[in-house]
Amino acid sequence: MRLIKIALLCLVALTAMLSINTYAAPKSELWEYWLQHDPKSKTVISHNPWDQFLSTYVETNNNSNTAVRGINTLNYARVTTADKQTLKNYIATLTALPISHYNRNQQRAYWINLYNALTVDVVLDHYPVKSIMDIKLSGLLTRGPWQEKLIRVEQHPLSLNDIEHRILRPIWNDPRTHYAVNCASLGCPNLSTQAYTAENMEQQLEYAASAFINHPRGVEVKDGKLVLSSIYNWFKEDFGDSDINIIKHLQQYANEPLKQKLSTIERIFDDQYNWKLNEAPRSE
Repeated sequence: MRLIKIALLCLVALTAMLSINTYAAPKSELWEYWLQHDPKSKTVISHNPWDQFLSTYVETNNNSNTAVRGINTLNYARVTTADKQTLKNYIATLTALPISHYNRNQQRAYWINLYNALTVDVVLDHYPVKSIMDIKLSGLLTRGPWQEKLIRVEQHPLSLNDIEHRILRPIWNDPRTHYAVNCASLGCPNLSTQAYTAENMEQQLEYAASAFINHPRGVEVKDGKLVLSSIYNWFKEDFGDSDINIIKHLQQYANEPLKQKLSTIERIFDDQYNWKLNEAPRSE
């Protein structure tokens, strides 16, 4: 019996270690139902509650001298009970919409905002946590909340994985999707300070791509060797499926001197990712 207990403890410890250090990215697999849309629809979805939430609680840290310099963090500890409820109400409003009756531009903003709002909502429900990986909704061996069916839209149960990998990625086929959806981690592209809309979509996507690629957690050249965010490894097929094509993608957004450094590099040396919660630094 003692040996069984020891074995179980070792399994739990190993699982915890793997939860932080490994991540198996799902493939992009279209859920055909969500291809439905109405190109003639002119109905606009309001994301004002989410926009207000982001402007209140997201901190850019652009002038910070800490480890989160240039990384948008969220002040989870400061979110009021009232604003937590407002966030839940916003999510409920979105999930009640017949989204298949909207045009593509409205749908894209809808799914990005819903993904990000759901992620923040889940973290708040379990806060304080050191990492989103510590949130286990589907059993001991799961890592993070991504597989759990959190909502229902048009009678279909949906998980975060469904939204990202079965809707956003395959329908829009745009690598910049990875700069828009946020997994509540310091290694992730920034959670935007404003909601995505049909009107600001292109501007936001371009800005998000540039901000991430020109930050060391996204792209870094060390002693002539290229070290990238693990996002470019997990979702390699979305960025061109080869080192050369990924580097070409990076060059589109890289500022100097990074752009010049990338011009002399032909392969990726390593990748890295920080799963620590994207929490705003607490005042001493």
